[in-house]
Amino acid sequence: MRYQLREKMFAIGDDYWIETDTGQRAFKVDGKALRIRKTLVLETAQGHEVFTIQKKTLSIHDTMEIKRGGNTVAVVEKALITLLGDRFSIEVEDGRTLEAEGDIVDHEYTIERGGDKVAEVSKQWFRMRDAYGIDVGAGQDEGLILAIAVCIDQMSHNVG
Repeated sequence: MRYQLREKMFAIGDDYWIETDTGQRAFKVDGKALRIRKTLVLETAQGHEVFTIQKKTLSIHDTMEIKRGGNTVAVVEKALITLLGDRFSIEVEDGRTLEAEGDIVDHEYTIERGGDKVAEVSKQWFRMRDAYGIDVGAGQDEGLILAIAVCIDQMSHNVG
């Protein structure tokens, strides 16, 4: 499934929609402005909370946690800058690690697990200059992959 996000620098407190490639609203990212910690909530189009995304405080590396029902299901950490661009490591609750690598700032990267691509992010799929797409592989938790992409976008642009 391919999703579309608008390329704007969103701050905590801003809300925005993640749409399908046909323009149908699929998920809302709700920026919670009145919280002490930077918090975003990924909701279904009907307003049901799927994940809470929070910047982790007191960590050495730039890190965000993704929670479902109060339990941490993934931790996204910005790794060292490589020659090929930025890299992010994602520790998932099932013990499997994901890696995001490529031109993160320009939205041209892949998310892989053990060398197998689980998602791809690209601006090339849409004609609008301010949009980029997230192509989620079959059998993947679409909401989790989108939450990971939101974390990466937040950390790579130092927003909020």
